[in-house]
Amino acid sequence: MNAPLAPQGKIEFIDLKAQYAALRDEIAVRMQKVLDHGQYIMGPEVKELEAALAAHTGAKHCVTVASGTEALLISLMALDLKPGDEVVTTPFTFAATAETIVLLGGVPVWVDIEADTCNIDASKIEAAITPRTRAILPVSLYGQCADMDEINAIAARHGLPVIEDAAQSYGATYKGRRSNNLSTLGCTSFFPSKPLGCYGDGGAIFTSDDALAQAAREIRVHGQSARYTHTRVGVGGRMDTLQCAVVLAKLGRLDWELQRRRELGARYHERLAPLNVKTLAVRPDRDSVWGQYTVRVADRARVQSVLTQAAVPTAVHYPRPLHRQPAYAHLGNPDSCPASIAAADEVMSLPMSADLSDADMDRVVAALAAAVGPRGQ
Repeated sequence: MNAPLAPQGKIEFIDLKAQYAALRDEIAVRMQKVLDHGQYIMGPEVKELEAALAAHTGAKHCVTVASGTEALLISLMALDLKPGDEVVTTPFTFAATAETIVLLGGVPVWVDIEADTCNIDASKIEAAITPRTRAILPVSLYGQCADMDEINAIAARHGLPVIEDAAQSYGATYKGRRSNNLSTLGCTSFFPSKPLGCYGDGGAIFTSDDALAQAAREIRVHGQSARYTHTRVGVGGRMDTLQCAVVLAKLGRLDWELQRRRELGARYHERLAPLNVKTLAVRPDRDSVWGQYTVRVADRARVQSVLTQAAVPTAVHYPRPLHRQPAYAHLGNPDSCPASIAAADEVMSLPMSADLSDADMDRVVAALAAAVGPRGQ
């Protein structure tokens, strides 16, 4: 292997500064409009954004909420998840996927991932279904949808709803349809680092089921069907108007950004093919918007150290699967889901955003080549 490269200027892991520079005027106009009308909660930008996102995904309804976590929680509440109900999901995901189930007294039932995509293995889901199963919750990890048609078919056989955790995959397509409009409910996040992000917390629920949409709208405002008429138990789950304004300002650039992410992911794949790393597979019937561009490497700590010396930032999504986390270890066998355990030891995310320059990608690839060497070495 080659010696580490000498550090140069800083590479942004996610370049929000460049994105803001390109959208400064649009964002200023949108935010000033909110400051002028003063409707900071449930202002007109909320409905405007919901209509735009529903049209973009093809879903009948979009309900904006305070975060991607709230989107999952409110969706489960809309489905009336009860204590003891089981939800089939993956342990290789961010904690919010399971956290929201447990907060309502539900029980996550772990199904392992596909080693080559890191998404839930649909072929293993049916065996995990019991009479107590209430829903299936796949995750569209790293920006690529899971096998949603297969998952929906299993759900249909058992009369179950499906919630797509699409926190990392807004804009991704699956068999010509968009993520968030592939199942009973879709939940996304507008955390700043996501493919479509605001400048704080935010999220959205998508569905074409009128009753679930109405339930979600009521739950997000403390269960109110009208002012001070609380028809169900709810939460304070609204997305504030300023954050909606930020996302609205970004929509004009969104399709370019999504295409750019696809192109950068394909270029990473091509550039990394000769190296001693594993790139994740993208199935031919879908694409990835690379919410994270993640590879698998042996001896990850050493590789990260070499990249750090070359001023190339990295991250690990995720270093320990949920069924081995202290908060959830009692919910199943910690030695189950071996593919998830193996992935957690190897995954490493590289810089990725629509504004990643060719020169910065060259530096990332060169640093990684220095760390891992050519394939077969």
